[in-house]
Amino acid sequence: MSETSIYVVKTTANQERSVANMIAQIARKEKYDIRALLVPDVLKGYVLVESPAPEIVDQAIQGIPHARSVIKGASNIEEVEHFLTPKPAVIGINEGAIVELISGPFKGEKARVKRVDVAKEEITVELFEAMVPIPITVRGDHVRVLSKDET
Repeated sequence: MSETSIYVVKTTANQERSVANMIAQIARKEKYDIRALLVPDVLKGYVLVESPAPEIVDQAIQGIPHARSVIKGASNIEEVEHFLTPKPAVIGINEGAIVELISGPFKGEKARVKRVDVAKEEITVELFEAMVPIPITVRGDHVRVLSKDET
């Protein structure tokens, strides 16, 4: 198996997924040696492409709308592996923080965080508007932190 590198393709912001899908289709159709595509959420405007040579990536992005260019130079897997392990959704949410629920039956409600379970990526909250304070457990990605005030 030949040695591969990671090449970075610059794209229009918020078009990363469509560019990656088009690269995948063209690579399959034209039998280009593209081994992997990665679209990290934290890296807006970029698609990471694993391939043995930058020329292959250059050829693959020709004519793809929103694919701007291949950035000069290559990365190795060690430089991008932190994108491969997702961060828990509850990182940055502390007990006592004020959050807004952004999905589910209580969408739009504000609540105070009572407990954070990092292993399950869940938080337990108490709604402000509730007549009786009932603890509700929701997924960490179902809330938006409004203030980190801790009581």
